[in-house]
Amino acid sequence: MANIGFDNERYLHTQSEKIRDRINQFGGKLYLEFGGKLYDDYHASRVLPGFQPDSKLRMLLQMSDQVEMVIAINAADIEKNKVRSDLGITYDQDVIRLIGIFRDLGLYVSSVVLTRYNDQPGVKGFQGRLEAMGIKVYHHYAIAGYPSDTAHIVSDEGFGKNEFIETSRELVVVTAPGPGSGKLATCLSQLYHEHQRGVQAGYAKFETFPIWNLPLNHPVNLAYEAATADLNDVNMIDPFHLEAYGTTTVNYNRDVEAFPVLVAIFEKILGDCPYKSPTDMGVNMVGNCIIDDEVTRRASCQEIIRRYYDVLCGHRKGKVGDDVLLKLETLMKKAGISPEQRTVVSYALERAEQTGQPAAAMELPDGRIVTGRTSDLLGASAAMMLNALKTLGGIRDELHLISPVVIDPIQHLKVDHLGNRNPRLHTDEILIALSISAATNPTAELAMEQLHKLRGCEAHSTVLLSAADENTLKRLGINLTCEPKFRA
Repeated sequence: MANIGFDNERYLHTQSEKIRDRINQFGGKLYLEFGGKLYDDYHASRVLPGFQPDSKLRMLLQMSDQVEMVIAINAADIEKNKVRSDLGITYDQDVIRLIGIFRDLGLYVSSVVLTRYNDQPGVKGFQGRLEAMGIKVYHHYAIAGYPSDTAHIVSDEGFGKNEFIETSRELVVVTAPGPGSGKLATCLSQLYHEHQRGVQAGYAKFETFPIWNLPLNHPVNLAYEAATADLNDVNMIDPFHLEAYGTTTVNYNRDVEAFPVLVAIFEKILGDCPYKSPTDMGVNMVGNCIIDDEVTRRASCQEIIRRYYDVLCGHRKGKVGDDVLLKLETLMKKAGISPEQRTVVSYALERAEQTGQPAAAMELPDGRIVTGRTSDLLGASAAMMLNALKTLGGIRDELHLISPVVIDPIQHLKVDHLGNRNPRLHTDEILIALSISAATNPTAELAMEQLHKLRGCEAHSTVLLSAADENTLKRLGINLTCEPKFRA
């Protein structure tokens, strides 16, 4: 059982209270930019054990009668089918998914705004689909000189060209499927239009990481840098906050660099900027809800190592540049950690050395380690998963969970009809075979009942896995890393 380092219930209470205070500060209307993932924030749950992946959503549900959701999506991302890498779906598909989730939970989704809209042909079909769902769609346009030419931005030819998003509730949460979607510009545009209509409204930002009241090089904050290495985000002391209050807080480079421009825009819209620093804009109470600093430090160090392996593999595939790899190596040194501190790595490598074939290892919730080897029947990751299910279910190792009667037709299909030269079953195929066997085999059914226990387990492969294996393990919630080696 993993140790808990974060009080989730305290977080739900204090965070919603902080947001209510900010609404009142601005006279009853607040546009809240939600950075990071509003739903399924697995990074936060990994580095803050006890944080639930849907915590931010649950927090909003505590004030659901005050909330309406506006989802921003960059029209160019729709046109080029940009993919959310953690889920393997396009940004427009994720918008549809998020609308369904929010609605099912009872949150009011009022509209979607298509940012940087330029009458793209591929976007019109998406707009039609949204409107068929009863979702209002608005268009915001690229503004010449954004964000530096404040005189043009805050004018009829800047924000004034954007369509005003009709909202009816006190808290307007502006969220998006990913970075670069235009959340901040949407909020600022709305402030401009509200002010033109004589309505007093405010802006605040909810960004979970970096955590402003933790030290700059705390592993939790370093883990955020590791997670965003490809975006070139850098944690830094907020110089504006230090000058205004004499207090050291942590922010990140993009907010610090953009703050003078935001001040100028606020002054043009409202006559005065309500904030003295980027930290002031935030409403993040995560740091106040850490109850065991040592637990979060250990969890964050493990996340940095996982990110390091991800970058190593991406570099090996030619998808990640030398600069990103160098950044991860630097973060590892800052945190004082090495790959050897990831327990499953040594077990997987030892198993591979014993067999002379690719191998994999998994750490179960109680700390036990199981391994899997490559055979004529199974790939190493599929074998590892079956061995894990047996161990969790107390099933004897020598018992077969899947009958050859089930496996043989699958191999026949793969080799003789689908053109695969390798008859070994991937993890997704072995799960299908196991589920079929469970219909008549109580032992296989018992193994299937253990699947939910794999969520949060650590695993390591001695070679790069196929997309099928990698995606299946991730969908099961397994924290996977791989050696940056292609199978020979």
